[in-house]
Amino acid sequence: MQQQISLRVLPSEAADEASLLNIAAKACAVKPAQITGYNILKKSIDARSRSQVWITLTLRVFIDEPFQAHQLLPLELQDVHQAARKVIVVGAGPAGLFAAIRLIELGIQPIVLERGKDVRSRRRDLAAMNKEGIVNPESNYCFGEGGAGTYSDGKLYTRSNKRGDIQRILSILVHFGADEKILYEAHPHIGTNKLPHIIVAMRDKIRECGGQVQFEKKVTDFNISNGVCTGVATADGDQIAAEAVILATGHSARDIFYLLHDKKIGIEFKPYALGVRIEHPQTMIDSIQYHAPDRGEHLPPASYSLVQQVEQKGVFSFCMCPGGIIAPAATAPGEVVVNGWSPSKRNNPYANSGMVVTADYKDLVELKELQAFIREKELPKGDDLLGLHFQMMVEQKAFVAGGSSLAAPAQRMDDFVHNRTSKSLPDCSYLPGIASADLRQVLPPFVHKALQGGFKEFGKKMRGYLTNEAIVVATESRTSSPVRIPRDADTLQHPQVAGLYPCGEGAGYAGGIVSAAMDGERIAMVIASNG
Repeated sequence: MQQQISLRVLPSEAADEASLLNIAAKACAVKPAQITGYNILKKSIDARSRSQVWITLTLRVFIDEPFQAHQLLPLELQDVHQAARKVIVVGAGPAGLFAAIRLIELGIQPIVLERGKDVRSRRRDLAAMNKEGIVNPESNYCFGEGGAGTYSDGKLYTRSNKRGDIQRILSILVHFGADEKILYEAHPHIGTNKLPHIIVAMRDKIRECGGQVQFEKKVTDFNISNGVCTGVATADGDQIAAEAVILATGHSARDIFYLLHDKKIGIEFKPYALGVRIEHPQTMIDSIQYHAPDRGEHLPPASYSLVQQVEQKGVFSFCMCPGGIIAPAATAPGEVVVNGWSPSKRNNPYANSGMVVTADYKDLVELKELQAFIREKELPKGDDLLGLHFQMMVEQKAFVAGGSSLAAPAQRMDDFVHNRTSKSLPDCSYLPGIASADLRQVLPPFVHKALQGGFKEFGKKMRGYLTNEAIVVATESRTSSPVRIPRDADTLQHPQVAGLYPCGEGAGYAGGIVSAAMDGERIAMVIASNG
């Protein structure tokens, strides 16, 4: 017999298998010896009570019958070495890799073209960014095998359950080496230290099945005949043909946006968010969230999620990283961009989170400073590129304010709220270094004022959050793509170019690893059905 039960237990009980077995037996009204095992179906932390933190569990309990471990959804991969159908996948991020895996399941050979390097080679370029401030425009935290997701924490939480099968995506990640706990945790997380191994396993399987994965293969043009995309050209002079092209280049491939703009293939302005990274001591966030001076050994480092309307502007936390690191995420010299990640154990002494403000068309079209920047840099004009140029402007201002290499401009949090330049700065996890600056020099007034108001409100929601022990680091500007590449709602092809399939976060249809992966799978299935 199997029985599904819900439990509310102490953290120490959840961590002890014998205790949990006894509690489960009592809930099922059986003896502990009758239970042959259990599967955890859901797990979350309930810290609403100020007196006690609880762990909420949903278990499938096996009583007087053989125990069965979690069953992963099957991967039915085919041999596509000699497949008649071929599809180009531009970009080896989550959208591209999951599209490739799904294409193989459907008997189609994927040709994955990645502008950056493989995981191992990419590490050297990341080290050069952190230690020497050198940015390789083709190999960095955004470009390379696995895309931005490889070195961006591996958080797997999404609300996009209408876009695809979330459990299938998580099951595939477990198949390639992720911990089983991502199948049931409320906010699943893999960790930056473990993600590269999973990405490599996916790449090896794609190649083993007959798919292609090519690195340092930058797409520079689309081959279009009679309104149909028949392939791509690459920077090394290759012409590659296929029946369709999945464009999964990620949110930072500015050259692709410019290419589409120049070829008069429609793109659109998309509202997105820009702001800063906030870093606190992790012990401070633990104390606030768990209502205790010490979280103890059985609770993970605490996280938070905050949102506030300030004078009709949305201010919200983004990509919160408990026990994390602030990392440099620029994709071009002369710009400063910060992002956050955590290792699997989340055992660094700091907690950081993006804190961003929604930027819409009206905000930018009325920004005289932006129009001057576009003229000065002689950038292509057009409303479709307005968000992209705004992003560039703020990142370049951050570089100047940082003063040297990839040093990031920073301010203590209370100083930021009260327009004081910080006389000193606390220790920070950002390895290229930080420099004291008045962030009004970097952030446009509508962003700066909204953040100030947001921090004040967040300080009321989380007592102790607004403090000069926290540091504000600029600029968090790669939250999503500032451009949307349109596609037909039914065929998922670009409305002007048949066979060209905008995909994932870079095209404006996803916002993280899981939603991008689901979008890649969805497009693969549509292409297969067209055959």
